[in-house]
Amino acid sequence: MLHVAIVEDEEFYREQLEEYIRRYAKEQGIQVMTAVYEDGSQLADCYKPGYDIVLLDIVMKGMSGMETARRIREADDSVVLIFITQMSQYAIDGYAVGALDYILKPVDYEGFSMHFSAAVTRVQNRSSKTIMLPLPSGMVRLRTEDIYYVEVQNHDLHYYTVNGVYRIRGTMQGAEKMLAPYFFVRSNYWYLVNLAHVSEIDRNIVVVGGYRLEISRRNRADFMKAVTDYIGGNS
Repeated sequence: MLHVAIVEDEEFYREQLEEYIRRYAKEQGIQVMTAVYEDGSQLADCYKPGYDIVLLDIVMKGMSGMETARRIREADDSVVLIFITQMSQYAIDGYAVGALDYILKPVDYEGFSMHFSAAVTRVQNRSSKTIMLPLPSGMVRLRTEDIYYVEVQNHDLHYYTVNGVYRIRGTMQGAEKMLAPYFFVRSNYWYLVNLAHVSEIDRNIVVVGGYRLEISRRNRADFMKAVTDYIGGNS
């Protein structure tokens, strides 16, 4: 799942960008969680790494998009920044904060889609890590982003992925150690969840890639904190 922030002080453009992202996600068959801010300080003052892409208006009341970007970069050197502006000369300053691109207003969907697709590709190339799983018949290489969750049953691990389920011999402790750098967290004793695929939490149930998994009372506090930290404190 992609986590995207929109920082725009004009309601028309905020709603337009949200609609374009929903349309893009539907066309590409991907999941996107979007957070919206009306002012740069709303994001910058509480920013924590967790967003994949931030769309920033440059000229806003209060904190400008450029200052917001500088504040973000102090805490996060990998998030993809895209500026939204009415005047292209402003975007030149974007190179100082490592912005990927800029989109000129008025924003049409075709142009937006092209720029946003480049940002998505940048995120995917950055976050795509692979692991090797030993199967009874050989080996399989998996991208960590393609794993929904891992389930332990007796002495077997079941990897639920976008390409199906793989079963291997192993321990949950071993899987947890291997996948911890890629934001996998236990929701209970049996499930190790990829936070990138969490789409909903309803009381003691977390929805991961369409699967409904239990959150145990014992794990709930740590799991919820992990989810909150992952998405930068904005679910």
